[in-house]
Amino acid sequence: MRIGWLVSVAAAALLAGAPAYAKDIVIHAGRLIDGVSKTSRAEVSILITDDRIIGVQPGYVTPTGAEVIDLKGGTVLPGLIDTHDHITAGFHKGDPIRNAVTLTPYDVTIEAVGYARATLLAGFTSVRDVGGETGVVVALKKAVKAGTIPGPRIWTSGGAIGPTGGHGDAANGLDPDLDHPHWKDNLVDSPESARRAVRILHRQGVDLIKIMPSGGVMSIGDDPKHQMMADDEIKAVVDAAHALGMKVAAHAHGKLAIDKASALGVDSVEHGSFADAESYRIMKAHGTYFVPTMLVGAKVYDRAKTHPEQLNPSTAQKALMVVPVMVKNLHDAYAAGVKIAFGTDTFGMSAHGENAQEFALMVKAGMTPADAIIAATSSAAELIGDRNIGAVQTGRYADLIAVSGDPLADVTTLETVGFVMKGGIVYKADGKAVAQ
Repeated sequence: MRIGWLVSVAAAALLAGAPAYAKDIVIHAGRLIDGVSKTSRAEVSILITDDRIIGVQPGYVTPTGAEVIDLKGGTVLPGLIDTHDHITAGFHKGDPIRNAVTLTPYDVTIEAVGYARATLLAGFTSVRDVGGETGVVVALKKAVKAGTIPGPRIWTSGGAIGPTGGHGDAANGLDPDLDHPHWKDNLVDSPESARRAVRILHRQGVDLIKIMPSGGVMSIGDDPKHQMMADDEIKAVVDAAHALGMKVAAHAHGKLAIDKASALGVDSVEHGSFADAESYRIMKAHGTYFVPTMLVGAKVYDRAKTHPEQLNPSTAQKALMVVPVMVKNLHDAYAAGVKIAFGTDTFGMSAHGENAQEFALMVKAGMTPADAIIAATSSAAELIGDRNIGAVQTGRYADLIAVSGDPLADVTTLETVGFVMKGGIVYKADGKAVAQ
């Protein structure tokens, strides 16, 4: 109650022209897309105190003592949100098998600092990381939150939970005598081991759980169409995670895995390649989000066609089978009214910081630019479960970006972000990074 009162008083003081506090800022936006409405507003003032938006007013208000940021020539939006990122991964730098047996968590940690910065400067002020070395990505999340390094707000699953031999089993396709102390940490083959894996990950500091109920494309030898986790294992994960206040993301390409995971209560289906009309009905009935990850599909398809030798054995063949159906699937899911959240599956097939290329692919599949933007703002925030992000509204974090054009007319303008603010701190202005 007192916080709300203080926000109201601060907003009233600013509008009345009363002296502002040292951290008061007003942004003059030539055009505002607020992340909730499908239309834009012209000539808007966004009032900020510390890390929060305290008011959004028509016209150009200039409070006494407040710092004015002039974005009258651009379009201001909420900070973008990628709900399917792998912010510690950089696969594109080398053969994946060699990387698996030569890179250490220390190497990954050092590289991840740069990936986090690039993602933030591209306008993505929040990401949901769904699969990485648990200790590394949790440490990265903590360092960003503490302000030690620049980066987006991070919600992470840590290592994904999956079955022996399934997508996510790092030993797939390798010499059986090769091993790593942590490769088996999140492999589960019973409801009991699934439940325990969830609880251990929670203890290690993750925010959500990711499961691998189907085979995948980038793994060796498994079939994307197969359901590889048993129903009771999926249910054990969902029950244990929800009991701890965590959501569950399900990597699922095949229809059976999509349908079963949705019916058993997962919060999102990632990829969802071979879904059909029945799948969409199940997802809508259970409120399941769909995260389409079109960008990784486009990139791996191109790699499979031009340089298959740079992919894991069997990956090129699977990519050529799976990727062509992804565009139709997003089109059909969108037309059916399934809830959609923006996610790129960035792990190195595209560079960190290129996340916004997903927008054009979503629009090409049939989404309107406005709905694609909502998928990366308020809908993404709803999936994550945090109402502090995803919209330009009073009380939300001052996570804001600006571009020079109109994304509702040309969504590719989001690929060139000129201004980035996170929590009231400017990280990029006039197209250039601001030293912190």
